[in-house]
Amino acid sequence: MDLLAVRTFVMVAEAGQFQVAAAGLAVSQQAVSKRVAALEKDLGVPLFTRTARGARLTVDGLAFLPHARALLDAEERAAASVRPGRRPLRVDVIGRRTAVAGLLRGFHRAHPDVDLDVVILFDADAYAAANAIRSGEIDASFRCVTVPGRDLPEGVEAMPVLDEPLQLFTGPAHEFAAAPAVAPAQLAGHRIWMPGNLPGTEWSAYYDALAASFGLTIDAVGPNFGVEGLLDTIAESSTVATFLSERTPLVRPAVHGLRRVPLRDPTPVYPHSLLWHAGNPHPALTALRAHLSSRPSGRLDTEVWTPPWALRSHPRHGRTRS
Repeated sequence: MDLLAVRTFVMVAEAGQFQVAAAGLAVSQQAVSKRVAALEKDLGVPLFTRTARGARLTVDGLAFLPHARALLDAEERAAASVRPGRRPLRVDVIGRRTAVAGLLRGFHRAHPDVDLDVVILFDADAYAAANAIRSGEIDASFRCVTVPGRDLPEGVEAMPVLDEPLQLFTGPAHEFAAAPAVAPAQLAGHRIWMPGNLPGTEWSAYYDALAASFGLTIDAVGPNFGVEGLLDTIAESSTVATFLSERTPLVRPAVHGLRRVPLRDPTPVYPHSLLWHAGNPHPALTALRAHLSSRPSGRLDTEVWTPPWALRSHPRHGRTRS
């Protein structure tokens, strides 16, 4: 059914005259008559009785009018659902318990009026996320991006937003459990277990680079039962440790007797960036970028390490090692 013809029908029904409806639609009276005639042909019934004073609805026209108005209301709601500023801002995060999810929660607290749709893409690759941004599937994504991001699809931009320090997590019987801090090079020869490091993911590439830089052995073999399952194993072992962010939220870590051991000289940081399309007009996207830009830098006063290929903003404090 032609919604333009339906809109014209409603205009004529409300105005009572074809000429008035034509003026309201900024078209000729002949165009209005043709639209109504096409709609009547489509429905198989007359909708108006033409009189010297104008147009009067037939019984079928009266029956059709409320449904015609509902069709136009549905059209408006459908358009509004994807109109910038009216639909939720769709943002991809790697996981709902990650530091970047915390950044998004902070934005929501600062802007409670903004509707958010938090999603997790199945593709765990920055460029797959960038393609989803370009296609309009999502509005933004938090990812680790290569320097200087030139391989991103045309129009997709990246802004560094968070350098996330890593910590060593051990059980109480581990050699480094009581250490005030550990250098990454000291972990050479020790088993670091990370079963969530799936080949082809951005975090797998990050930890491969970390292992290569400091002579570490990172074991990704075994079933991945999530963070809690991983920590159960770590807590009971005197030889196995893992890397997690210092911002990783844990459920009652004292039950495990877990130790969080800072990494120093240098501190490995996971560099997160926000990706978006330069042509995206959603006003909440502008608000998100402004919110992230206004956050304190969070720079560490110690030497940090990132892979040489990772996009990272210029440090305001401390030293950077790749």
